[in-house]
Amino acid sequence: MPRGRRARFAIQLSATERAELEHITRSPSLPAGMVRRADIVLRSADGVTQRAIAEAVGVTMPVVRHWRTSYHTHGLAGLYDAPRPGRPRTHDEDEVARLLRTVLQSKPNDATHWSVRSVAAKTKISKSTVQRYFNLFGVQPHRTKRFKLSTDPFFVEKVRDIVGLYLNPPDKALVLCVDEKSQIQALERSQPLLPMGLGYVEGITHDYRRHGTTTLFAALDVQSGEILAECKRRHRHQEFLAFLQHIDASVPAHLAVHLIIDNYATHKHPRVKAWLARHPRYHVHFTPTYASWLNQVERWFGHITQRAIRRGSFRTVRELVQRIDTFITRYNRTASPFVWTATADSIFAKLQRLAKAINGTSH
Repeated sequence: MPRGRRARFAIQLSATERAELEHITRSPSLPAGMVRRADIVLRSADGVTQRAIAEAVGVTMPVVRHWRTSYHTHGLAGLYDAPRPGRPRTHDEDEVARLLRTVLQSKPNDATHWSVRSVAAKTKISKSTVQRYFNLFGVQPHRTKRFKLSTDPFFVEKVRDIVGLYLNPPDKALVLCVDEKSQIQALERSQPLLPMGLGYVEGITHDYRRHGTTTLFAALDVQSGEILAECKRRHRHQEFLAFLQHIDASVPAHLAVHLIIDNYATHKHPRVKAWLARHPRYHVHFTPTYASWLNQVERWFGHITQRAIRRGSFRTVRELVQRIDTFITRYNRTASPFVWTATADSIFAKLQRLAKAINGTSH
């Protein structure tokens, strides 16, 4: 045991208290001060002297004594700061509630949404205070989020089917999320980019020259996270059939293949249906209409767009395709699956809340 001044009393921890304190020390989101206090108590319970604790944690001995005493007296509650006196509140609960009702339940007469200035003028509360309450309650009237509710009559059945494949993949089978990202443009910026530097971000010109397009066909292996992909000039049923044949040649013959695809007309072409009928190991699972978010490959399309395409400058389609192929090769070296946690019931519950919110604001 390190030498140093011994405490006047010992810290005794139950198994529950120790588990809670260890959870606090491992938390990436709790304040650093809280983590440090829990560490002090744990070290003290292990018999470490106050001086050794102060040196290890990076605080003074009076700080160690203070939090030991606070925990000894109040338990876990002793790790929290006591309320401090301050200036009385300028606005009471009724005024804050009136501000929130104004923003959440009404619209300004001369605009589509409220701003900090317009709310301040309406409620006679200062702009800085309005902004503080916006931040406190997470109110963002200047932002919107797009959505689309599915009208598929078999929505429930399709969601349960696809979510079941994600959460409980079948044995001796491969689950592939398949789709195409069409019309990827080979855009060449009109001027060289401005490199990022200290104090300013990378700059790209707003105008560009078009050099053609390509379509990226991709299949995401749900269990491994690896991508099987091909770039093609067009996105007709002929190209989709060729990609299915590419999948068939790449997947071991003894495995069944479950394809999760959307309702794009190309995927339901008679020649595609005939090919699938001739290959009985393939099982097709269509996502509900307006529910492409159920297809995990859409998330990967967003990833490659952000990392390899959007900010690029390409002089030819070939150069664009090479960039895509290089990205996929490197991605597969360290690929990991997306973690799907949503159950079908949790999805239905969320959609019910959304529908209730829509009906509650309808005029």
